Amino acid sequence: MAYKNFILVCGGTGCESCRSEEIYKNLMMEAEIQGLKEEVQVVRTGCFGFCEKGPIVKVLPQESFYVEVKPEDAREIIAEQVVKGREVKRLLYDKGDGAAAAAAAAAAEGKADLRSYQKQYRIVLRNCGVIDPENIDEYIAREGYEALEKALFEMKSADVIAELKASGLRGRGGAGFPTGMKWEFTRAAPGTVKYVICNADEGDPGAYMDRATIEGDPHSVIEAMAICGYTVGATKGYVYIRAEYPLAIERLRIAIRQAEEYGLLGKDILGSGVDFDLEIRLGAGAFVCGEETALMRSLEGNRGMPVPKPPFPATSGLWKKPTVINNVETFANVPMVILRGSKWFTSIGTEKSPGTKVFALTGKINNSGLVEVPMGTTLREIIFDIGGGIRNNRKFKGVQTGGPSGGIIVEKDLDAPISYESLTALGSMMGSGGMIVMDEDDCVVDVSKFYMEFCVDESCGKCAPCRIGTNQMHSILDRMTKGSGEPSDLAKLEKIGQAMTKASLCMLGGSAANPTLSTIRHFREEYEEHIRDHKCRAGSCKTLLRFSIIPEKCIGCGLCAKRCPVQCIAGEKKVAHVIDQAKCIKCGECQKSCKFGAVVKS
Repeated sequence: MAYKNFILVCGGTGCESCRSEEIYKNLMMEAEIQGLKEEVQVVRTGCFGFCEKGPIVKVLPQESFYVEVKPEDAREIIAEQVVKGREVKRLLYDKGDGAAAAAAAAAAEGKADLRSYQKQYRIVLRNCGVIDPENIDEYIAREGYEALEKALFEMKSADVIAELKASGLRGRGGAGFPTGMKWEFTRAAPGTVKYVICNADEGDPGAYMDRATIEGDPHSVIEAMAICGYTVGATKGYVYIRAEYPLAIERLRIAIRQAEEYGLLGKDILGSGVDFDLEIRLGAGAFVCGEETALMRSLEGNRGMPVPKPPFPATSGLWKKPTVINNVETFANVPMVILRGSKWFTSIGTEKSPGTKVFALTGKINNSGLVEVPMGTTLREIIFDIGGGIRNNRKFKGVQTGGPSGGIIVEKDLDAPISYESLTALGSMMGSGGMIVMDEDDCVVDVSKFYMEFCVDESCGKCAPCRIGTNQMHSILDRMTKGSGEPSDLAKLEKIGQAMTKASLCMLGGSAANPTLSTIRHFREEYEEHIRDHKCRAGSCKTLLRFSIIPEKCIGCGLCAKRCPVQCIAGEKKVAHVIDQAKCIKCGECQKSCKFGAVVKS
């Protein structure tokens, strides 16, 4: 059937939470009501990446890019765009001629030139926001499974490994280990039973790259795992994904079933004589199961706890059999490397870190969402060009990369290029791709306490450095935020953090101190203010806050007293009011309500 118009509706988790499913159904209904069912195809896609302005609706062939769409807008989109050929300008991102849509379309093809899609290059996210993730035919139409066919019929397993090694593709889960080398170790390991595992257990606060990739393009991961199975000699694969990702799980199940029906999984794939089965296993949401040995223990039915290495999974992994473990983003790169070649891949990014990296850009940023950029792109470009700068024109303070395992990067280092080596040199790490931007209203002590509390909750408790160290560091940080810090606390934090880094069994404990140690290095004076002056300059630590009224500015209108939930403000009409500090709960309603700037926070 030849459709005249295609309407793409973002079906990612973020947009679905904002009623994109209703938008999809209403567009279908309106097309039918207006007799356009044979002319309009409405497609539910994966994430477009521009999460800040979702739900997103894109209309082809006009390339109209609509943002913050509501279910009730469906009628107008069909009536104006489809019937009359006129864009609904109030819904356009740029409110003008739809130029943002062209940039969005170009970004999907690896070239972009405008705002949020500026400087992006999509390899991993190449199909997200472009195809229906529940329709295998749409994936196939965009070179899907051609890489698998090429590997099976035109390449020996050694050729696949050579191509991967030449590409320089490194693991995108955080460690950055060369992918080709990992596959080679497993291929060379003795034994006839081997396994392939996709680690989809991302658990960093603010990170959702892998979830969005599976939701928008599950077949790219399936194809890569089948290629891996052929290459290393494995006939069984597992996708270990946390149960908190119901949409990703459902789309992955559909995709696996479709691949089996098309002969792309299972026995004798495409008549090649190669067998490869794929199974989904659900994790209970334990952060430590992102560590490969803990993940494998969980897959085996045991409690997810890390074990010492060596032996490494490549030679003794799942059920003590040779095992390849890569994360979602790493696998999603593989088909394109095989299809287009290592020279193409190394032409993108840097010499030691080729290709692209997907980041979940969140925090105090104007354009939050998924960003895929060539390695070597600077942090400044990501935050200010792609991300649109700091929200509400506040001052940039720092960006946390690598989640609870990374560190803070400050303004003087914003021009550093993104790569594994450069971020490590700055005291942080690539991690899986979380990138949380902070402004002047964020307290580094409170942020460090948050990450340490996360690590306390997620520690499996197996090794003493992590089990005891995270608790001790959290206790010290908690005292600081409550005004009970001691002069010796900074030295204690540094000593405990260094011991955890050296002695912990896995990287959960080995990196848990990074946010604290990096913020002490860059913002030592703020820690000292918490200890010495019992002051939080950002105003985030409520116990240290103090709201007061400037008598010269107060006209005695009484509005602050009316808004105060605990009645701690007193004063006669037209006379300066006073706050009872003993009763004040630091809610800030008085400051919000004052029209004369008489209430100040210190």
